[in-house]
Amino acid sequence: MIAFENVSKSFWTGKTRKVILDRASFKVEVGNSLGILAPNGAGKTTIINMMAGLEKPDEGEIIRTSRISFPLGFMGGVMNKHSGTENCRYIARLYGLDPDYMESFCRWLAGINEYFDMPVGTYSSGMRSRYSFALMLALEFDFYLIDEGMPSTGDVEFNKKAGAILRQRLENATIIVVSHQASTLEKFCRSAAVLRNGQLYMFETLEEAKRLYDYEAHS
Repeated sequence: MIAFENVSKSFWTGKTRKVILDRASFKVEVGNSLGILAPNGAGKTTIINMMAGLEKPDEGEIIRTSRISFPLGFMGGVMNKHSGTENCRYIARLYGLDPDYMESFCRWLAGINEYFDMPVGTYSSGMRSRYSFALMLALEFDFYLIDEGMPSTGDVEFNKKAGAILRQRLENATIIVVSHQASTLEKFCRSAAVLRNGQLYMFETLEEAKRLYDYEAHS
């Protein structure tokens, strides 16, 4: 379970204060994958980072009773000067996993060939996306946090393999996806929510959430 209790979060933009959450309370249970719809700039990434524990609320409490992944695409803890091999073996030890398994899994899924033995700082944005997604899927969590959907790579084989593994993980795990597009959520989520005016409005179905989201977009 992930629960937000009277959580507030805002940023000073230099001119005004941008409110992300205003005393918001909601709960996501294991087994009920959730999609969060919000326009660009509304604070989707901030909410995902707060769920992961990478950012703290200004006020309120965030309760976690499950194993929660780092967000897809998050490269914190990965050292640019070290190779993909060195980084994934280090992360395996942090999580108490077999480094040989972690390395072989990530090599297979990322599919970046000889770059796996080169410094991560030399990777293109596409290779970094594939590498970080491989790291996330090598670790088993109760909740997987995804910001704006699957990695945007042109590698059809990678997208096919990663999508198949993600669907397999869904059988025993819960996914939280944030996006500005409802189509991104359709593959993974039964229920959905809309981030609006500092509150997260929860709905039983994506269709209900889309109605509010589309109304807001055109009003």
